[in-house]
Amino acid sequence: MTFQNSLFLGAALLTLAVPDAFAQAAKSEPNPGPDVLVFTDGEKLIGHLVRSTADKVTFKSDAAGEVTVEWKKVQELHTSGRFAVIGKNVKLRHREEDGIPKGTIAMKDQKIEVSPGGASPPQTVPVADTANVIDEPGFENALHRPGLLEDWKGTVTGGASLVEATQDSTTLTGSIALVRAVPSETWIEPSNRTLVDFSASYGKVAQPGTPTLKTSIIHGDAERDQYFTLRVYGFGQLAYDHNFSQGLNLQQLYGGGVGWTALKTANEALDLKASVSYVNQNFQESASSQNLIGSTFAEHYSRTLPHGILFTELLSATPAWNNTRAYSAIGNAGLTLPVYKRLSLAVNSIDTFLNDPPPGFKKNSFQFTTGVTYTLH
Repeated sequence: MTFQNSLFLGAALLTLAVPDAFAQAAKSEPNPGPDVLVFTDGEKLIGHLVRSTADKVTFKSDAAGEVTVEWKKVQELHTSGRFAVIGKNVKLRHREEDGIPKGTIAMKDQKIEVSPGGASPPQTVPVADTANVIDEPGFENALHRPGLLEDWKGTVTGGASLVEATQDSTTLTGSIALVRAVPSETWIEPSNRTLVDFSASYGKVAQPGTPTLKTSIIHGDAERDQYFTLRVYGFGQLAYDHNFSQGLNLQQLYGGGVGWTALKTANEALDLKASVSYVNQNFQESASSQNLIGSTFAEHYSRTLPHGILFTELLSATPAWNNTRAYSAIGNAGLTLPVYKRLSLAVNSIDTFLNDPPPGFKKNSFQFTTGVTYTLH
């Protein structure tokens, strides 16, 4: 048999074998059947359990869509898929899963029976002692340690205006805000968090016979948080600022400190931070440039309002200890209003204060910007 004939025969056998292999795999791994939820009034829903918290169950019904009900209104619940049942007193850390019951579940008389399958006996957990019920694939995925480029979330915002008349003006604004929390699920104790922010605003006004006026403001920062407890963490940070309107070529800040999540709910969060910082200020007038040692005190608040509107606010002050006149501060407030799917309208205001700019420059630099925001998942 020639090589070409052997190759042709091998390809033909592979063509016949591959569909059969897929068919055998489909037979050996059948799709799980539907889950069943029965209310205390006898009404029954057929579909799939999405998840549950300490007091509520989210169920996706084939007929009614996704519904959320209180556990006390559920008489029975039976699943064909596998779930992990996490107790209220369980302090689950990243990549730890010892002792978590996993398997198909059946709830009756406000008790959840978890059947692991095989020779393992079922385990019973009272609903009152349950914090979360998560599907097993989602549970395993949440315990996975992400790679460097995985699990980033955030927003990208851009805005522009152009005027051509007696005066020609151009204004461009943009920002990127990224955050990666490990783990990404709230039912696991936090391990670390990384934040990256960048914003820029550029403007130019030109008129024949007069000097061109320019505005250029650029800010970038990054922070890494490492959690000691559920709400207390240590962090390192760096920040770079350029503000042509205040005569600032470049300000560099490097620091580290302690943060505390004073408030954390489903709709709002408040973080308080304090750090020791080194600041290098390089101005257009070199005589004003200086090196500073100081502290940074900051608070960051966010709240989700009705209709998915997000309000964010930040205030940060940096007093310098080796030159008490050289303090600085920044305040930021903004609203993000959902428009369509991942697109939103962003409205932001930023006030930057330098107490020691070079002669001839104002201490305050205020920006009000609007733009279109795209949310990253």
